Amino acid sequence: MSKLQNNHVFTSESVSEGHPDKVCDQVSDAILDACLAKDPAAKVACETAVTTNFLINLGEITCRGWDDIDPEAIARQVVREIGYDRDELLFSCDTFAYDCRIHPQSCDISQGVCEGQGLFQEQGAGDQGMMFGYATRATASLMPAPIHFSHQLLLHLQRLRKHGDIPYLRPDAKTQVSVRHEDGMPTRITNVVISHQTDDIDPARIREDLIQATQEALGKTGLLDNDTGFWINPTGKFVIGGPHGDAGLTGRKIIVDSYGGVGCHGGGAFSGKDPSKVDRSAAYYARYAAKNVVAAGLADKCEIQVAYAIGVAKPLSINVDTFGTGKVGETAIQAELESGELFDFRPAAITQDLKLTRPDGWSYRDSSVGGHFGRDIFPWEQTDKADALARALGIH
Repeated sequence: MSKLQNNHVFTSESVSEGHPDKVCDQVSDAILDACLAKDPAAKVACETAVTTNFLINLGEITCRGWDDIDPEAIARQVVREIGYDRDELLFSCDTFAYDCRIHPQSCDISQGVCEGQGLFQEQGAGDQGMMFGYATRATASLMPAPIHFSHQLLLHLQRLRKHGDIPYLRPDAKTQVSVRHEDGMPTRITNVVISHQTDDIDPARIREDLIQATQEALGKTGLLDNDTGFWINPTGKFVIGGPHGDAGLTGRKIIVDSYGGVGCHGGGAFSGKDPSKVDRSAAYYARYAAKNVVAAGLADKCEIQVAYAIGVAKPLSINVDTFGTGKVGETAIQAELESGELFDFRPAAITQDLKLTRPDGWSYRDSSVGGHFGRDIFPWEQTDKADALARALGIH
């Protein structure tokens, strides 16, 4: 849904590090991190799949030093850190069967995405497609409120589990938050849903503890009230979970990873892909640009679409939508983005601008749980170009 009426309720969800799909995202991104540490020019498209006590890596990787990387050891360490370390969960870091079917990147793709090759003798996009970035004044992070709150709640529950504050929690979980908006801004949380894997204990205790956890995580928003509905493990029991309860795949939570259903999505997943894959890097850069547009005071909401052809560096199109909230015309913002003066959407420039092949103080695995957007640890979340953008568009 790209355009929402002023007064409405919108719902988004988040999923935990122990959700089967998120297990896969984390393993794929941990392998990517290992490859970039060895070779910043590595080309990585790493997929992971899991089911009952089984994990497989597959995909395409070309990396100097690949022989020194042990994907199985990485996978087992990630699974251990998530908390799947007991045989009773039927997916355990020490006992799952492992297979690896990774091979080098296709030379047909490589010739178009390596510097000095391809149609324009510069690094081209790693695939065709369209990517979107979005920002809104609805929250301090310039993220939509429902996904922002869902992530906050989910990450708080994760801390409670890992610190032993609620010792019966198991790794698999989902949160879902419904938020009423008036004139585009959040006014109250109408419903909260938590489905959390647990040991087999009294549901009443689970309900009490998880409502208390919600108050801790979201009470400071001032949006919870006596009429907020709480739906805690609505089926009545959630003991069987994780990869035993449901198979998982990399890249199957693209809405959780982005804006929770607000705005558009190009369809491409993020995890396991190096920055030459514009599915990931251009989506990050579009968020970077959209966030700076909003931070500059040019609009209260902004969505940017960028489109590419494989092997071609320059975007085929850039489109700006401010949903009627712009302080300047969308055409003017678009022209500024297309000029390349402040934002250069060519893949090599994106990688250089955001230092995507040499993460500093963050890792790709960090992005794989809790959303790829809305946390200041990532370079695409900075608003360092807002002042210059405002000056260029005549706001200051």
